[in-house]
Amino acid sequence: MDIFILVFHALAALGVIALVLLQHGKGADMGAAFGSGSAGSLFGASGSASFLSRATAVLAAVFFVTSLGLTYISSHKVTSKGVMVSVPVKPALAPKSGDIPK
Repeated sequence: MDIFILVFHALAALGVIALVLLQHGKGADMGAAFGSGSAGSLFGASGSASFLSRATAVLAAVFFVTSLGLTYISSHKVTSKGVMVSVPVKPALAPKSGDIPK
């Protein structure tokens, strides 16, 4: 399950990056290079901006939810204590005062 969320999280991150780069800002940017700034686009003059903004908002929400999901999953994992947990630990023997060489 966590692998599925991690893959979905990475795809959402890449989608947000792509959509942010496609949007046009104040100057000539990536969006103008791909033609999203033209009036004759598929969504019309202002339709592409609102579509890209909404798609970015949706993918940002998906990214946020998957981030919370990954955090929840990682904080609630059961850790294995190992195979030696049932073996009793013997205390270390301290050397006697006469056994220490000078």
